[in-house]
Amino acid sequence: MTDVATEPDLIARREGAAGIIRLNRPKALNAITLEMFRDIDKALDAFEADPEIAVIVLEGAGERGLCAGGDIRALWESSKVSGDLGKVLWREEYILNARIKKFPKPYVAFMDGIVMGGGVGLSAHSSHRVVTERTRLAMPEVGLGFFPDVGGTYLLSHSPGEVGTYFGLTGQTMNGPDAIYARFADAVVTSVRLPALREALTKVRPGTMSNEIRTLINGFATGEKSGPVAAKQSQIDAWFAHDRMEGIVAALRRDGSELAQSTLKTLGEKSPRGMVVTLKLLRLARQTSSLEECLVREYRAALEVFRSDDFREGVRAAVIDKDRNPKWSPPTIEDVTPAMVAPYFAEIGADELKFP
Repeated sequence: MTDVATEPDLIARREGAAGIIRLNRPKALNAITLEMFRDIDKALDAFEADPEIAVIVLEGAGERGLCAGGDIRALWESSKVSGDLGKVLWREEYILNARIKKFPKPYVAFMDGIVMGGGVGLSAHSSHRVVTERTRLAMPEVGLGFFPDVGGTYLLSHSPGEVGTYFGLTGQTMNGPDAIYARFADAVVTSVRLPALREALTKVRPGTMSNEIRTLINGFATGEKSGPVAAKQSQIDAWFAHDRMEGIVAALRRDGSELAQSTLKTLGEKSPRGMVVTLKLLRLARQTSSLEECLVREYRAALEVFRSDDFREGVRAAVIDKDRNPKWSPPTIEDVTPAMVAPYFAEIGADELKFP
């Protein structure tokens, strides 16, 4: 038996007709590093060129989740010393996100357990997205002084009504059916049936078309299409339809319901600057037809985030010291000025994100 400690962080191999990509850092909830992004890209090169491989399967090692996101601690350490990890990592990650969206062979993501941040970028742009009863999907970046990236603004802006605005600004967690309703996933398969589905995928014939893979997955699926968030959509639409954070907060304050007050409390814990930037990115994404255009915009904003005190403070409070008590700058949404927000949306010349 292979010693798990000697296995690489990214396992890519062929099993029958399937090119398997396994994120293999279970103790770190499969948090993904720059080297893992590069290894995924190399694996996709090999799988795309291999005529015997009909389908790609993305999975996470261990029982807890597909991927809890990027290696935030490494980004925090680089940001503190004005390093370039953010610039390099996000460039390669976002280019990979776009590649997954356009990959010419069926790409199946098993979004079992926790799926957050960078894990969403590797899975929710897939052609076939499988969730389970254990799925806990979230884009909690606003709580780190950041915004939903990896094409998150594209995905959230395509959710029904203001559901994406709600999830993007609050960082609340979706279960499997919620993820389908929000258009982050396609089918619920119970976790006990995942091994059988995986086995079936390794046995499809080369050249199998995407619609045939969809039919195969649906044969294992429960048929659930909407979770708890669907029942709240009319309220969410009323609260989050505004194009300014002040309007959203005012609408929540006017509503005396328990849900409105708990949502208001959640927003009160997030980075005011992060929320204002996120809302603007979501509104711009709504007018955008391509994932690539959203990723270019996200890259510009991410580089500005990397330079910001809010990002370092948000990561410190959530990940480093874990005191859950960030001191945001500025401390309220009313203090976020247009001059503060403008740099997140400025073109960056030679550093612009370009796709192959």
